[in-house]
Amino acid sequence: MKKIRYAFEGLFFGLMLFIFSALSARKASQLGGWIGKTLGPRLAASRKAYRHLNHALPNLPKDQQDAIIAGMWENLGKVMAEYPHLDYIGRNNVEIIGLDKLKALRDDGKAAIMFGSHIGNWEIASPAFYTQNLYVDLVYRAPNNPWADKMLDRMRSIKGRFKTYPKSTAGTRNLVKALKDNRHIGILIDQKYNEGLPADFFGTPAMTSPAFVQLAQKFNCPLVPIDIKRIGLNNFTITVNDEIPVFTQNGTKRPVEDVIAQAHKHLESLIEKNPSQWLWLHRRWGKNV
Repeated sequence: MKKIRYAFEGLFFGLMLFIFSALSARKASQLGGWIGKTLGPRLAASRKAYRHLNHALPNLPKDQQDAIIAGMWENLGKVMAEYPHLDYIGRNNVEIIGLDKLKALRDDGKAAIMFGSHIGNWEIASPAFYTQNLYVDLVYRAPNNPWADKMLDRMRSIKGRFKTYPKSTAGTRNLVKALKDNRHIGILIDQKYNEGLPADFFGTPAMTSPAFVQLAQKFNCPLVPIDIKRIGLNNFTITVNDEIPVFTQNGTKRPVEDVIAQAHKHLESLIEKNPSQWLWLHRRWGKNV
């Protein structure tokens, strides 16, 4: 039964992506945003989003909560509609802030780990950085539906232009090899990882994978926060920040927990400034939240 359900879901998903691909990037974003803000707040999943929002940003008035959740759904709808247009948007609709830092990462001959979160359009950085001749291999969590996984991966990789590594044993091996080959890696760190470390996130421990820190220390490569912000319909700014140090001034490894805490503080600040653009649907904390 699961295979049949996945097949029907994949058929519907593929039809929607076909429609979005037939539209211009602008009209696709408009349609996806309208679908998201119209249908999303009516779904049961919104209750989970409200719980997470109330936990992270308590005491917001109800109308502000409603606006944030509606904005989240609208942004998610736009993200889905923009998958067929990632190459176009990356080339034409993105301003890179900190371009000198990006070029330094491109030209230093070293690997680098760039991390971010599910905010704005989290798939847009790699196509945008490609315009500056910097290739970023992508680490992603595969959706349960294998049909959807194949379609999304084909689009996020721009038909194979970028390498992608699912979060799996095989994916980890390929990721390590990529770092050995001095490639650049993009990873999102705002999803729960049950085997990880409890790290404070908006005042509550959240199970977080330490791998992005451990790999930066193992390969002595920069660990760089990347901020993505949607501007209007489907324009974006991408900010390349100063790297987070993973070693002390004496050259010893910083405690992994301290590096994660600094990374989380960075994400918290970004989310607080743009709460309607973050994906509040993820179960970031324990079952009691």
